[in-house]
Amino acid sequence: MLIALGVPVLILPSIYDVADILWAFSIFLWTMSVIQGFIQNVAFGEMTTVFPGATGLPGCAQMVYSPAVRKGRYDRGKMIGAFCAWSYWFTWTPVVPVFTITMGDYLRAFVEPLAGVDPTVLNLILGVMIVSVMVFIGARGLSGGALVGLLLALVSLVPMVIILAAAFPTGEFHLDNITGSVLPPTWNWGPVDIVMLFGCFGLAQWCACAWETAAIYGPEYKDPGRDVPKALFSCGLICLVLYLFVSTAVFGSLGVDGISEHGYATLVPIAEGVFGDIGGLIALVLLLAAMLLIIQTAFLGSSRTLYCMGREGNLPSFFSRVNKHGMPIVGLCTIALVSLVLILVGNPVAILAASGMGFCIALSIASAAYVTSRTSPRFKDLPRPWSAPRGWKYVAGCMAIYQGFVLLPCLMYWSYVRYGFSSVIVGSIIILAILPIWVVTQAKEYDADAVTKEEEES
Repeated sequence: MLIALGVPVLILPSIYDVADILWAFSIFLWTMSVIQGFIQNVAFGEMTTVFPGATGLPGCAQMVYSPAVRKGRYDRGKMIGAFCAWSYWFTWTPVVPVFTITMGDYLRAFVEPLAGVDPTVLNLILGVMIVSVMVFIGARGLSGGALVGLLLALVSLVPMVIILAAAFPTGEFHLDNITGSVLPPTWNWGPVDIVMLFGCFGLAQWCACAWETAAIYGPEYKDPGRDVPKALFSCGLICLVLYLFVSTAVFGSLGVDGISEHGYATLVPIAEGVFGDIGGLIALVLLLAAMLLIIQTAFLGSSRTLYCMGREGNLPSFFSRVNKHGMPIVGLCTIALVSLVLILVGNPVAILAASGMGFCIALSIASAAYVTSRTSPRFKDLPRPWSAPRGWKYVAGCMAIYQGFVLLPCLMYWSYVRYGFSSVIVGSIIILAILPIWVVTQAKEYDADAVTKEEEES
């Protein structure tokens, strides 16, 4: 749960992404997105306890769709599981470069000696420092990551709540900023508005529903049947409170115009208004700590996804290697290298929108996997240490359709309207890149198994 606590911090830089489209209606958007997370994670929490050796959502999907007996070089079910896991990996991996670039922007804006430094150079230096620390911490076991998560949460979440809470008694908060700006005057609930609304939901869930990552460490829990739901829904409750509170406090303090003016640094003017000039410095420090917290959450989660794909035979087997602490060292180093390459792209918004596409695909396939785990003769009689309410498979089926056929196309259109084809193209290329990788991996694995079988027979 401590490692997943980076998720509540995601709202701070994300408020700006939908504020100029939905205005104060965004408060409803963030709250409903967290509630959507509960609906989905009830299914994912149960599925993780049914497959205690699986690595969260991507691991469960691979286990459900992999055949009991391999009958050929390429299996369609195995490919679906691999596609889900790869999409989930791409959901978390861009978090590292996105927030590294954002940290560089903050430092150039608020630290005068860094103002003249070339953005790409500064971002790469920051990136090397951050990924080096993350690999060092991650390689030493999950307990170290949990301790760092606790420290960063105390440094970032607690001051953030204090600053925003102080905005109410000090007069920074004005309810008129919300009630007078619920939706833009041009909003008429027409077809385009509805599509943009669901596009915003698709982007918002990248932040507000991402606490399912608490289940990705399922094999490491002492008692997955008891501990996974406890960690999962504890983090969800924290997200529900903070997303409602933070979005309300920010909109009430700054209004739509203030949010547009300050962009991703919405906490800075509120801190300065409450505590003066020292407040801006405090806000900067806690924002940097918050970004490190979510970077760690993403770094550990995405490396685990590569590990489980290697273990399931959907990526080359060297991705399944772990060190003496049981940590996927190959996955950690891979994420570090990919992050540094993406930093050179230099457009965090395009990367972010493309990442949201991957999340829609992963959640759609994983929801369908839960339905299969409830109905297939292979799985329906397996022990379920923790069970979702009766009939939840129908809810999960609806979520699979909602993710794949509503949120995904609407998010793609939203990305096109806001940032052009670049984000859609980038996302599509990276998501589809698994297909040739998977085909080559399956061919080599099948041929190796055939050679082994011949040797055993002879």
